[in-house]
Amino acid sequence: MWVRDRLDGLWCDEDFAGWYPRDGRPGLSPAQLATVCVLQFLLGLSDRQAAEAVRCRIDFKYALAMELDDPGFHHSVLTDFRERLTHDDRADRLLDLALARLKEAGLVSERTTQRTDSTHILAAVRDLTRLELITEAVRAALEEVARTASHLLTGLVDEDWGRRYGRPVRLGKNPTRPKTRILAAGDDADRLLGHLYRHGPGYRPGPAAEALRRIIVQNYYRDGAGRLRWRTTDDGGLPPSSAAIVSPYDITARYVRHGHIIRWKGFAAHLTETCAAGSVNVITDVATTSAATNDGQALPGIHTRLARRGLLPAEHLVDGGYTSLVHLERAAREHQVTVSGPLPGNPTSQHHRNEGFDRDDFHIDFDRRQVTCPRGQVSQGWHGGPLPDLLTHRRTADRGAVHRSTCPGRRWVRA
Repeated sequence: MWVRDRLDGLWCDEDFAGWYPRDGRPGLSPAQLATVCVLQFLLGLSDRQAAEAVRCRIDFKYALAMELDDPGFHHSVLTDFRERLTHDDRADRLLDLALARLKEAGLVSERTTQRTDSTHILAAVRDLTRLELITEAVRAALEEVARTASHLLTGLVDEDWGRRYGRPVRLGKNPTRPKTRILAAGDDADRLLGHLYRHGPGYRPGPAAEALRRIIVQNYYRDGAGRLRWRTTDDGGLPPSSAAIVSPYDITARYVRHGHIIRWKGFAAHLTETCAAGSVNVITDVATTSAATNDGQALPGIHTRLARRGLLPAEHLVDGGYTSLVHLERAAREHQVTVSGPLPGNPTSQHHRNEGFDRDDFHIDFDRRQVTCPRGQVSQGWHGGPLPDLLTHRRTADRGAVHRSTCPGRRWVRA
């Protein structure tokens, strides 16, 4: 009601002029559909429930500036609208427009307090074992070639291929004859890719064929005789989780594990919102990254976008995942933003094994930019820029400086 009374809505139909063709019969108001999507998210409604609320609820009709007897729309319209929303960074542009109007109305302002946290986004893919991943990748590539250049499959695909790849693969964690299946799937993938490149000079492999190629490289290697071999940790090596493909249908999704409990395949969303006392909390930035991306790496991009919108905070509250000293120093130097949050724990191997000197055994003098080792030796240099004054607790924590120690008898550590 506040937005409707003071802003006449967050968006107007002219903001969506480039989304729709100029010809054809008039459609529904895209500004209203965008507002429905916001209300749907806030209230956790399904498409059917959101469409029913538009038909029946007075508060929805007020927010959308609709007549009380307006019949609304069919729930499938929301699916089509969200599909349009995913193209060409349209969602980010809508957020920019909404924030600009909220800023003009005084609901959000620059140099206040904001906070950022991340949550996980599950990829819309099935959990696959490595053998299922290979087999499903072959099936996806075959389906793609059958749609775009079916003549290339002549002489390659037979009844055996149809039995193996005619339907989605479901083998489970303990399939029968796993070694035979592994070699057969690898040989089929190799034959398929080789056939496409040999017999299709004018054919450009689609995304499924490219995904199959990358999946084969990550899961197989060739021995000295040129034969495909299954990769293991000790035999050929496995790619890190930040690069390993987990589904042929979304090669950008990644597997990640936080601690011993939280693990997922997909992405991470970083949400920033205002949290000043006495005002409404407003989301000012949304960033989606790979699940394997460290939270701290998202911080510079968040500040860059907030600077472009004229909504940089004076104090930015974050959790320990974002408090990399390099990024904290950069935020203070480039944007005059004080980033506050707990410093990360001590991850050094010396600390965990209780061997040698770990980071906490060194005394760090931030004012003099010197580090003293347990034997009294003082560091010869300080690498990196000055630390921001926001680290008011640094003298007691004595953590995070990057230095080299000349302490005799122990190797230098990097904290």
